[in-house]
Amino acid sequence: MIETIGLTKYYGKTLAVDDLSFTVRPGAVTGFLGPNGSGKSTTMRLILGLDNPTRGSTRVAGHPYAQLTKPLTQVGALLDANWIHPNRSARSHLRFMAASNKIPVTRVDEVLEIVGLSSVAKRAAGKFSLGMKQRLGLAGALLGDPQVLLFDEPVNGLDPEGIFWVRTFMKNLAAQGKTVFVSSHLLSEMALTADHLIVIGRGRLIADSSTQEFIARSTQTSVRVRSPRLADLRSALGQAGLAVVDADDALVVTGGPIEQIGDIAGGAGITLHELSPQSGSLEEAFIQLTGDSVEFGTSRAVSGHGGFAPVPGSVPGSIQPPGLLPPPGSPPVSLPPPPEGR
Repeated sequence: MIETIGLTKYYGKTLAVDDLSFTVRPGAVTGFLGPNGSGKSTTMRLILGLDNPTRGSTRVAGHPYAQLTKPLTQVGALLDANWIHPNRSARSHLRFMAASNKIPVTRVDEVLEIVGLSSVAKRAAGKFSLGMKQRLGLAGALLGDPQVLLFDEPVNGLDPEGIFWVRTFMKNLAAQGKTVFVSSHLLSEMALTADHLIVIGRGRLIADSSTQEFIARSTQTSVRVRSPRLADLRSALGQAGLAVVDADDALVVTGGPIEQIGDIAGGAGITLHELSPQSGSLEEAFIQLTGDSVEFGTSRAVSGHGGFAPVPGSVPGSIQPPGLLPPPGSPPVSLPPPPEGR
């Protein structure tokens, strides 16, 4: 388990982390989200004892990181994939780490196999691609078979296949009862990976909830309806007080449950070809809640609640700031080896 209690960090007069308290529990993948400059990397460094807080404290497995004996056997972390000596081989890098915490050298080849780097174990790490360095960083995090794992942008530089196995592997670690805390800007990937979310902005806690609750609370659910009698259906729904918006060959309805919409159509004798709920996305929820915390924002229409106003003609509840959303994206224990040069 990871705990932060009133965590505060100033760099000179700049407040990076502001009275931040949260708990990351075992058995789930917990996503750590926030805009650029929100304090995510600083918070992770404070948890791992790489920096000292101005106020407050952190505990990992019940203790401050500095008090842990053989810390690699209790906490594994990947914060910077380039933190390797370029002239050391992957195997030598991991052997050095193992020796520092009295981890059996046999574990080195085990983790190289897990992350798919056995075939390049003797190659100088400086010649690795970014994706291969990420794999080596994952191997280092797993070296001591710790119960707590922290990953900062673990899929950076990976191709779709690599992103898939990292997602699968993190879920497998959580299924084993480990604490998995992962920061990422790929929100579509976090929607598939994270069971729980910690969201911060300008160093302060914005949300601490399950991923589903976060999305449901921050976006509007609608219902998509298709019928050969759209005009009649639109009229019937409007008379019932529901909000209706045209969407190509369908209607998007808000203001009532899906059962009510079906009953209205049935009562009017209108045949339906589609009646489906439309949920918001993690990207929409994230932008809605963190819009006021973005360090360098873009020009946008802002609603009265501090979020993005719907684009004219869009589905109610959808948030579509152009250019801001990233493109969309028991499990096996071993990961496939990367092709040469990847």
